[in-house]
Amino acid sequence: MRLCSPLLLCLAATLSSAFVISSPHMWTKLILTHHWPSTFCVMEHCHPNISYWTLHGLWPDKGIDCNSSWHFNSSQIEDLLPDMEKSWPDLLHPASTGFWKYEWHKHGTCAARAPSLNSQHKYFSKALELYHKVDMDGILRKFDIIPSEKYYTFSQIEGVIENFYGVKPKIQCIHPSKNADAQILGQIEICFNPDFTLLDCEKQGNWDKLMAVDKASGFSVCDHDKPVYYPPLS
Repeated sequence: MRLCSPLLLCLAATLSSAFVISSPHMWTKLILTHHWPSTFCVMEHCHPNISYWTLHGLWPDKGIDCNSSWHFNSSQIEDLLPDMEKSWPDLLHPASTGFWKYEWHKHGTCAARAPSLNSQHKYFSKALELYHKVDMDGILRKFDIIPSEKYYTFSQIEGVIENFYGVKPKIQCIHPSKNADAQILGQIEICFNPDFTLLDCEKQGNWDKLMAVDKASGFSVCDHDKPVYYPPLS
């Protein structure tokens, strides 16, 4: 049975914008990527004090570093900074804007090919808007998927997300070793069409072809048959 919520009614209406006409250089999918701070810090040896899913980025499926001359300028998103610091923090260097600069150069300059995202303010504010509308942390908690010492099945986690949003997410883990008995939940992607309506992440785009594994972060697609550890804040 598919779960219903007012969120599903407003996603199509409040997140929609003018339809973006496709071109050979235009991306066809946006990937809203969340990461779990405790898992990130297992890999990067940091000390998170955050116990909710944070933004990793908003990634178009086509293009990387599309305009090296379009420099990041935090003064253009000054009104967004309080929300950025909470929702999109740099877990390694909390006082730095370097993470946002990196995301803008690598992904934002490519997303900006669409009129709806063609400024730094439009790009970052839309990412924050989508992040809050999706409310990954709240939805998982609502259906008793919470950080703990117990293990979940992959289908439990995927099923809650898929049934609630009506689309298939892409769920990524870290794998401590090839023969490990369990994997660690690390990253969840929710995908959108160019008009910001929800889309199955399984519908392949250029990003899937180029980046089957997020080499920069060390995450890869979870094994559907292995238990999943969702680590609490240590």
